[in-house]
Amino acid sequence: QLQLVESGGGLVPPGGSLRLSCAASGFTLDDYAIGWFRQAPGKEREGVSCINRSGGSTDYADSVKGRFTISRDNAKNTVYLQMNSLKPEDTAIYYCAARRSYYCSAYKYYDFRGQGTQVTVSS
Repeated sequence: QLQLVESGGGLVPPGGSLRLSCAASGFTLDDYAIGWFRQAPGKEREGVSCINRSGGSTDYADSVKGRFTISRDNAKNTVYLQMNSLKPEDTAIYYCAARRSYYCSAYKYYDFRGQGTQVTVSS
């Protein structure tokens, strides 16, 4: 069974940091581009970041540039999202999704996603 499992979410004060993990099971991440997406209550899903299959290309939403960093460790079959200088508007459920392609793309082109992890930024 192909599965993605996110972890690392939680409650953090404004200005704090979290590192999200996206672990794959049942398949090898090497063959997939990985994207991180988020959705807050009452808001549309938003693409946060993505990393191509090789890890040589990354992309970020303007709202997180300079604060978030995506990386991958194919040996551990895991992709990470380091989130620094968190803001209340970063509060959302964060999902990772896999696309069997070299390239990142819009959410609808991803093959499957995980269940998500809640990130809450509040004092």
